[in-house]
Amino acid sequence: MLLSGGERQRLSLARTLLKNAPILLIDEATSSIDCSSEVLIQQALSLLSKDKTIIMIAHRLNSIKNADNIIVMENGKNSRTRKTC
Repeated sequence: MLLSGGERQRLSLARTLLKNAPILLIDEATSSIDCSSEVLIQQALSLLSKDKTIIMIAHRLNSIKNADNIIVMENGKNSRTRKTC
């Protein structure tokens, strides 16, 4: 059975969340996902992240708009840090 890029990405994210680790490192969690699925994933991450630390790498600001802290990297260095809460 062949899965699309978005299906593989959702399956990988589900596996990660099922491990119930206290710290999650998520790299471009929604890069191959359509907009409606991205909203659902963001809602699920908000619910499931209550007792976790999530480090999320993203290129789209919309993917991290609910983050507690945002660190902007440029040329491998921290160029800006913003506490959102």
